[in-house]
Amino acid sequence: MRLLLPAVAVLMLLSGCASAEPSTPPAPATYELPPRPVRPDETALKVPPAKNGDTEFTLIGFAAGLPSITGSHTEMLAKGQYVRLRLVVTNTGTSSVLFDTMRQLLVDDKGATHPPDEQAMLIKRQPAQFDLGHSVRVEFDLYWDIPKDRKPVSLRAFGGPTITDMKNVNGTDIKI
Repeated sequence: MRLLLPAVAVLMLLSGCASAEPSTPPAPATYELPPRPVRPDETALKVPPAKNGDTEFTLIGFAAGLPSITGSHTEMLAKGQYVRLRLVVTNTGTSSVLFDTMRQLLVDDKGATHPPDEQAMLIKRQPAQFDLGHSVRVEFDLYWDIPKDRKPVSLRAFGGPTITDMKNVNGTDIKI
């Protein structure tokens, strides 16, 4: 019994010292998504994600100066130049968001804004609107037809109505 008391005291001291040291929390688990090749006419973008309301935008691919687009049934020539932006939208809120792709504006080097080209979006079979559920992530392309002498500068992104901003009037500019 006499030997047991000093051993218990030493163990208590050691356990007290160990708990005094700050512990490093483990890194959060992440999904391992396989890399995909960039399309031949596209540049991969390394732009940090940006938020508008409960929607997070990640721009991942960009192409400008496209003279035409081709779909399953037709080829369409640009009036100026087609610009294509590949993006990922993620709902970070707790409610669904009605996401409207046609509200996303391309801002050019002269400050003009351009809505997506409806015909190009139809030809390329891209969504017009969709319900972006809680924690849902969607990847798609946006197409614009802008004058040949203009350069795309940013995307003015609109995430959709939220509980605190039902009209979603102000967009978030994301540099390309």
